[in-house]
Amino acid sequence: MADGPKLLKQAAMQIGAGGSAGFVEVCIMHPLDLVKTRLQLQGAQALGDPHHYAGVADCMRKMYRAEGFLSFWKGVLPPVLVETPKRAVKFFTFEQYKRFFLFGASSPTPLTFSLAGLGAGVTEAILVNPFEVVKVTLQSNRAQLKEVPRTWTVTKQIINSQGIGLRGLNKGLTATIGRNGVFNMVYFGFYHSVKGYLPEYEEPVPEFLRKVGIGFVSGTLASCVNIPFDVAKSRIQGPQPVPGEVKYRTTLGSMALVYREEGWRALYKGLVPKVMRLGPGGAIMLVVYDYVYHFLLHKFPE
Repeated sequence: MADGPKLLKQAAMQIGAGGSAGFVEVCIMHPLDLVKTRLQLQGAQALGDPHHYAGVADCMRKMYRAEGFLSFWKGVLPPVLVETPKRAVKFFTFEQYKRFFLFGASSPTPLTFSLAGLGAGVTEAILVNPFEVVKVTLQSNRAQLKEVPRTWTVTKQIINSQGIGLRGLNKGLTATIGRNGVFNMVYFGFYHSVKGYLPEYEEPVPEFLRKVGIGFVSGTLASCVNIPFDVAKSRIQGPQPVPGEVKYRTTLGSMALVYREEGWRALYKGLVPKVMRLGPGGAIMLVVYDYVYHFLLHKFPE
């Protein structure tokens, strides 16, 4: 009978630790997520646009001049609002999926970690997709920050004009599932597998650096693998090239269309800011989660 209260206590601590990790990671790394989205939204026709971004530095420079410093945090409210339940679901379901994918083994294997990460990513994607639609809509707005509609206003506009289905507030769901599922499969699979092979340090500083290093590599690898899904997601959820005409509809169809019209390199648009964000972001998230979770374990012992 003790399993029930123990499970609830574990879930509560994961909410606190995961929410803290998500909040810190989003506030620090959101500007790079915005730059990534802006680069991904550029199609071939953007080459003649005076607002065309040639790269990360060019995008940040033009945004700062035209939209102001605080514009780098456009669309930050939706991810901040969703981070607590998102991280709670991510870490809690990962632990539960691990038990399911043991396949008779006495301890988790790399396959266990990868499949559990995939399951956690799919679950996470279903939860966060509406927030992603609102976030991308806000990030694609090139007006001064004070002229950008509020988050709730944009949400109501999407619902009123497009509904809440797969063409509205939940458009791009399959792309989000592909992006988050693949990312977490690589992220958790690599992190937990490698962590088991690298010895722990008793000294706090080397141990901290060990965790940061593994988390950084995990986030970087996962970002490189899943970015075509991310490009498709941005194209589907962002403004369409021709108003009133839906050009990007399905995940694989959008990938194929981008490849045909813009070449294979276009499927990796935004890779640099994505790696710059999710490399250190992945490390920040895991380290903050780990330290906050252990603090809560010490604060609320068995």
